[in-house]
Amino acid sequence: MSTPVQSQHVLVTGATGYIGGRLVPRLLERGHRVRVTARNPSRLAGRPWPGVEIVAADLEEPSDFWNILEGIDVAYYLVHSMSAGRHYRERDRLMARSFAEAAARARVQRIVYLGGLGEPDAVHSPHLLSRQEVGRELAATGVPVIEFRAAVIVGSGSASFEMIRHLVERLPVIVAPTTVNTRCQPIGVRSVLDYLVEALDHPTAQGVYEIGGTDVLSYRAMMQRYAQIRGLRRLIISFPVPLPELAGRWIDLVTPIPFSIAEPLVESLQTQVVVKNDAARGVFSAEPTGYDAAVRLALTRMAEESVMTTWASSLASLTIEQGDEDFLGEHEGMLLDRKRRRVKASPERLFEAICRLGGEEGWLAGNWLWKLRGLMDRAAGGVGMRRGRRHARDLRVGEPLDWWRVEALDEPRLLRLRAEMKLPGRAWLQFEVQPDARGCRVEQTAFFEPWGISGYLYWWAVLPFHRFIFPGMINALKARAEAAEAEAAHTR
Repeated sequence: MSTPVQSQHVLVTGATGYIGGRLVPRLLERGHRVRVTARNPSRLAGRPWPGVEIVAADLEEPSDFWNILEGIDVAYYLVHSMSAGRHYRERDRLMARSFAEAAARARVQRIVYLGGLGEPDAVHSPHLLSRQEVGRELAATGVPVIEFRAAVIVGSGSASFEMIRHLVERLPVIVAPTTVNTRCQPIGVRSVLDYLVEALDHPTAQGVYEIGGTDVLSYRAMMQRYAQIRGLRRLIISFPVPLPELAGRWIDLVTPIPFSIAEPLVESLQTQVVVKNDAARGVFSAEPTGYDAAVRLALTRMAEESVMTTWASSLASLTIEQGDEDFLGEHEGMLLDRKRRRVKASPERLFEAICRLGGEEGWLAGNWLWKLRGLMDRAAGGVGMRRGRRHARDLRVGEPLDWWRVEALDEPRLLRLRAEMKLPGRAWLQFEVQPDARGCRVEQTAFFEPWGISGYLYWWAVLPFHRFIFPGMINALKARAEAAEAEAAHTR
C-alpha cells in the first residue's frame, strides 16, 4: 500500500477530454492544487471544480509552456490527436518532445502519461505506435516519467466502449473484420483513474507500467458478453476486410464514433493488447475489476444519468465563430435538426421567452401537432402532454415540462430538455443563447439518438413535421424577444 504524499501542484493537460475530465475531481478530493489547460477555456465553463486554475494554452505553441508549467510539481500528459488527420503521429511526437523540454526547464518533478498497450515489436497499428512514441519522447529529456499502458478502457462515454455498445444495441447481426478475434485485456475506467491518482503517491516510481483488467477476451467475446448483460441475442459474422477504412466508415455510420477516430481504432484490432509485465500490481494498490463488472457499472452510470464525460459533449455546440446556417443531418451518431437565428434583444429577454414554452403557453408553432403527438404517446402508454408545467415562467432542473424533463438549466445561456415519451431512441430539445454585438444569437437543436433501424425510420417519418414546427418555433421566439425588447426601450 502507498502512503499519500502531501498536497502537490498538479497540471492536467487534456482536461476537456474523457480521462482528464474525470481525473480533475479525484485530484481535488485528494487535496492537490490543480491547474488545467484548454485551447478554449469556455469548454470547461460550468465544471464543478472549485479552486481549479484554468489556463488558455495551445500545446502546439511552445511559447505557452512557461505559463502552464511554472511552479508545477507533476504534469499529467493526456493529449492525443489521432482525429487530427493523417499526420497526427509526427504532430504528437513534436508536441510531446517540446512539452518534455519545457518541463525540464521548469523543473517539473515528474510527468504521468497514459499510453497504449502492446508489445513494441508486435504493434501494427499506427495509433498504438503513436501512443508509445509519445511516451518515449516525454522520457527523452530527463524528466522522470510514469507511463501507464492500457488497452480498451471500459466506461460510460469512452470511445471504445461506445463503439461496442452501439454496435450491439443497434444491430441484430454484426458484420465485423476477422481481427475481431484478436485478444485484448480491457480495463475499467475507474481502475485507470485509480492508477493515475496513485502515481502521485510514489515519488520514486518511473518507467512503463502495463495495466489491465482481470479478463483477457477477444473483441468478439466483449460484444457477446455485453449482449448477454443486456439480455440481447446477437449474431456476429466476421470476414477479412482489406482496408480498415471500410470498417471505419461503417462504424461512423451506425455508432456515435466519427470516422477520424473509428479508423485508428479498427487498425488497432490487428494488435494483441495483453499485459505481459504485471509490475504495476507490485507497485500500485489499484484493484482492477473484471469486464462484466466494468460494463455493468458503465450501464448503471448511464441509467442514473451520472456520466461525467462522454461523446455527448456535442450537445453543447454554439460558439461565436459559427455561422448562421441551419443544419439537418447526423453528427457522431446523433441525428440533428438545428436552427440558428440572430436576435435584436438581450440574452435575458430571449431566455425568458424560451423558459415560457410549454404548458398553457404551448410551443408557438403547430400546437395541434404537439397535442396530437401527445395523444399518440398516451395511447402507447406514455406520459403525453398531460403533465403541463409547475409555473408559467419559472423552471427548475429535474422537473417535468409536458412530455419533457428539464435536464440542464444555465440562465440565460442554456436550456436542455430530455424527452420522456415512448420512442425508439433518446431525444433532447436544447436552446443555447450567446450575446453578440447586436443583441444575441440563439441555437435551437433537436437531438435524437436512434435505437436500431426502427429509430432511423421514426426520425425520417417525423421530419416533415419538423420542417414546419422547428422553424416556426425559433422564429416566434425571436419575434417575441424583439417585441419585448422594443417595448422595454419605449417605456424607459
